[in-house]
Amino acid sequence: MFFDQHRIEIKTPEQVRVMRAAGLVVGRTLARLREAVRPGITTGELDALAERSIREQGAVPSFLGYGVPPFPATICASVNDEVVHGIPGSRVLVEGDAISIDCGAIVFDDSGQGWHGDAAITVAVGSVRDEVAELMRVTEESLWRGLAAARIGGRVGDISHAVASYVRSQGVYGIVDGYTGHGIGTSMHMEPDVPNEGRPGRGPRLRQGTALAVEPMITLGTHDSDVAADDWTVVTTDGSWAAHYEHTFALTENGVWVLTAEDGGRARLEALGVPYGGTD
Repeated sequence: MFFDQHRIEIKTPEQVRVMRAAGLVVGRTLARLREAVRPGITTGELDALAERSIREQGAVPSFLGYGVPPFPATICASVNDEVVHGIPGSRVLVEGDAISIDCGAIVFDDSGQGWHGDAAITVAVGSVRDEVAELMRVTEESLWRGLAAARIGGRVGDISHAVASYVRSQGVYGIVDGYTGHGIGTSMHMEPDVPNEGRPGRGPRLRQGTALAVEPMITLGTHDSDVAADDWTVVTTDGSWAAHYEHTFALTENGVWVLTAEDGGRARLEALGVPYGGTD
């Protein structure tokens, strides 16, 4: 591991493999949570399931105790007009809700250094309105377009431009201001920021060993948001519903390896004509 001139942490292949282990913990936990989402379950029950899943796999939750004030849970559970950072608790999910679940986990290498994985999904609770289902589809596809734009020698702005270009090609949606993807590795949030809109060919250069989390946050209305009284939950200012998807990826000598996807992203990347960079 070393840092480039932009203070971006560059990982060795061995360190990327530890991040893959953390990513699989996150991906498998999110799969369990997706199956558990139903009308009548509380966000707190989902949080308890997530913590149990992470610890049973030998990892540690990334989010629990993070930040100021300390985040009090294992997942972020953001419902309907809540964009990100929702605190799980007694809220009962009802038919027609849409919940964004953001999850992070830490796996430790042989030296005791922790390595992070971070991903998010948005899940329909039963049947949702057609416009919400389409918002979810657009947001998830924009994530994959961003991932597919990453390549050794490219720039962070290539990812940002790909995300925004796809969203704008699909209709009138809000791309939430002020919240971005990020570098990830020995910390959950590191340099560089990965905005969800930008100009291609701009920003830090992408190198083999770069690891980033890409996370579009898209709404049916405004790009503006507020932070609720709990100092964490981000909500849209106009009450419009939001969707949020995220994956952690690394650039290997062969291409993009989506560390938080069970198949490493192979199917989606190859469908987009992008070489698969995984080693498993």
